[in-house]
Amino acid sequence: MLPEARQKELKAFAGKLADIARAVLLAAHARVETEVEIKPDGTPVTVADKEAERQMRAAIKAAYPDHGILGEEFGPENVDAEYCWVLDPIDGTKSFLSRVPLYVTLIGLRYEGKPVLGLIDQPVLGERIIGDNLTCELNGRPVRVAEASLKEAVVVSTDLDNIRRLHRDVRWNRLADSVAHVRTWGDGYGHLLVAAGRAHVVADPIMNPWDLVPVLPVLRGAGAVVTSWEGGDPVKAGNIIAAAPKLHAEVMRTLRD
Repeated sequence: MLPEARQKELKAFAGKLADIARAVLLAAHARVETEVEIKPDGTPVTVADKEAERQMRAAIKAAYPDHGILGEEFGPENVDAEYCWVLDPIDGTKSFLSRVPLYVTLIGLRYEGKPVLGLIDQPVLGERIIGDNLTCELNGRPVRVAEASLKEAVVVSTDLDNIRRLHRDVRWNRLADSVAHVRTWGDGYGHLLVAAGRAHVVADPIMNPWDLVPVLPVLRGAGAVVTSWEGGDPVKAGNIIAAAPKLHAEVMRTLRD
């Protein structure tokens, strides 16, 4: 855990990084045309992705030249440093391409290898949530995950096809039939919904470090139990099941028993 003064300083700086990305994305959102490239893995990347990350990296290097950076678009720099920023300028590029305001900017901070600070920002809706594993605030207001029975729960996920493809050993259909409803309000915005108590369970079947590191301190700060789909470390597994404690246990029993 960071000293209080240091934590306050770095939270404020994370907000400045989010302001930088927000300005880039709002301008890009307003344009009719979107410049898109296809990366080697077949996923799209936009000029806005690259520009937002480029500007955030420049700000980090100017303020904290000894800090490391791990970003989706430009890779790792000094990632074994004591402090390492983890950046995803647009999490949900496919949503961005259609101007669906479920894409977000993700900003995380690792201290001695552990996620200690996370921020999720949706620029069009003007929503920003930040957590430090102990507390969580949405636009400056404390928020908590919501407990619910399984039959009352709203489950969010990014891509149901990936669940069926990557998690064939779980009883996903049984969970889907047991809850109020399942929606693909996914990517980083789904994690914001659960941390803010608007939805109840986030089931993300596959995540990269720049997806995971920023959301963990947010979810944990809001009181969620966060595990992998197998019940272990989500960072090692590269996936997440997160919910309020009692509901999380019920979800895991439903998926795996």
